[in-house]
Amino acid sequence: MKMMMTRATMPFSSPGSGACMLSPPLQLLSSSHNRFDPKSLHFNTLDDALSSFNLMLHMHPPPSIVDFAKLLTSIAKMKHYSTFPNVYTLNILINSFCHLNRVDFAFSALAKILKLGHQPDTTTFTTLIRGLCVEGKIGEALYLFDKMIDEGLQPNVVTYGTLINGLCKVGNTSAAIRLLRSMEQGNCQPDVVVYTSIIDSLCKDKQVTEAFNLFSKMIMPDVVIFSTVVDALCKEGKVTEAHEIVDMMIQRGVEPDVVTYTTLMDGHCLQSEMDEAVKVFDMMVRKGFAPDVISYTTLINGYCKIYKIDKAMYLFEEMCRKEWIPDTKTYNTLMHGLCHVGRLQDAIALFHEMVARGQMPDLVTYSILLDSLCKNRHLEEAMALLKAIEASNLNPDIQVYNIIIDGMCRAGELEAARDLFSNLSSKGLHPSVWTYNIMIHGLCKRGLLNEANKLFMEMDGNDCSPDGCTYNTIARGFLQNNETLRAIQLLEEMLARGFSADVSTTTLLVEMLSDDGLDQSVKQILRIKDLNFRQQSPQLANFEGKCIFQTFYTKGAANVPFKSNPVLPEHAYPTLALVVEFEPNSLIWSNSTIICSIISILGELSPTCLSAAVENSHDDLRMVEAQAEYAGCRGQA
Repeated sequence: MKMMMTRATMPFSSPGSGACMLSPPLQLLSSSHNRFDPKSLHFNTLDDALSSFNLMLHMHPPPSIVDFAKLLTSIAKMKHYSTFPNVYTLNILINSFCHLNRVDFAFSALAKILKLGHQPDTTTFTTLIRGLCVEGKIGEALYLFDKMIDEGLQPNVVTYGTLINGLCKVGNTSAAIRLLRSMEQGNCQPDVVVYTSIIDSLCKDKQVTEAFNLFSKMIMPDVVIFSTVVDALCKEGKVTEAHEIVDMMIQRGVEPDVVTYTTLMDGHCLQSEMDEAVKVFDMMVRKGFAPDVISYTTLINGYCKIYKIDKAMYLFEEMCRKEWIPDTKTYNTLMHGLCHVGRLQDAIALFHEMVARGQMPDLVTYSILLDSLCKNRHLEEAMALLKAIEASNLNPDIQVYNIIIDGMCRAGELEAARDLFSNLSSKGLHPSVWTYNIMIHGLCKRGLLNEANKLFMEMDGNDCSPDGCTYNTIARGFLQNNETLRAIQLLEEMLARGFSADVSTTTLLVEMLSDDGLDQSVKQILRIKDLNFRQQSPQLANFEGKCIFQTFYTKGAANVPFKSNPVLPEHAYPTLALVVEFEPNSLIWSNSTIICSIISILGELSPTCLSAAVENSHDDLRMVEAQAEYAGCRGQA
């Protein structure tokens, strides 16, 4: 595929222009193939009627209520009043109730089987287990599985597969694996479907090694399992290993399909290796596989991620030329890319084109536009769009309102943000951690610390525990408003909960410690706490050292001897000394004044520090002290 770009912008054609006109979506065209024919309701035997009923249950879309009523009427006209339901017919009824998510009615049908003196069979239990799994009642499904065995019935591969799939769906992969081992040790050997469920679940849990080990034990994995493993490796950034799996596929006679190649393309896109992704695309075409919408969307997303929007648009146009119909995800991907590079108007034009071509926007679509409108200070237009969403069949989720609340806070409309936050419960929504973070940041920015602290304190009570961002946000608010002691309390609590200070908080602490106007008693508290933060986080110490060096170097104080240095504070030198332990080639160690000052404060440096100091030294008087210390250190060694 040659990626030749001749235009900087994409022509967004109007609906009536005739450019790149697409046919109706394929799924609409294909829906007629599954349409129910009422003429099929004429039958001669009860078995035919039951077969028709079972067929109707599995149709997509399902027949209307009228069609079901006609079927029951036809059965009644057959006058089989003396016919007693048997296990087969009641199993159909149980299956029907499970499809309707009414497992309670399904168990009533089980009671009917027992009352009539019939014995439930493996199909009965398997159907009930599936119904329980669909409703997330895994504990009850496991109990029924054990009950089935106690009754002397042997689970088949469908029973095991159903339960294993249910366990994987709720994330209990370890229990699914134990059940797999039970299968392997018994007379019921797992099939490809069972292995696929567990391997897919392991990959989602990021247990790629375990998934690969299980995959390696399979005698003949199919293309689905191979593709699942390839996908997991790509998501872990192990694209080279993913290519090796594809080579293994080919060696075993399993031909990679469009899904396999698209997964590989996505792996390269995640690593911003677009040239390699295009090579996979071209190889797929050479192998005789036609790229589909997902293939194109994958490449479009890759180019959008590295801000090459023109190439993404070229691919979008190529899709249209080849009569592929971009779906909602394709449009969302391209709109997000356009918004990300500041081309909001082009994104809005693409939105209108999307609607004109029959693709329905989803919440992701609206969220992309809302976020860009808010960030570009078009709050009025964002609110109008929100009202349109609320009036539609879509139910805005908390993420949509987070975007609006954040936009209000950015625009200084704190009162409106407060009102919307307070009304979330009336919309059936609960604030998320991010909702609280947005409000706390807005309140702190306005200096309303008491209100921000009140929101912070109520988070745990609302089953919404603060995260690292929450602590950093409110701690900075207190620091910026000279509420240092409260900020320190929050930072200590943050560390106790396993979170760490972020870049903004660390920089603020450094600046405060260098502020001559700050009360000395407060500085002393900050120094003690600062040392604790650094001891608990070496990465923080490394970063803080760089901040100190950069701050004071730009102020022109780095070349002033320590005893007469009016800017560089004494507490800075121990921090700077920690830097070299993690970054021996740091720029700090090319500054001889700082090296000598650190030595004068600490008395001695580690061999690593001294070695770095001497190697980066210049032939001047101020480095004699460092060189002498280095020589003494070597002599002691």
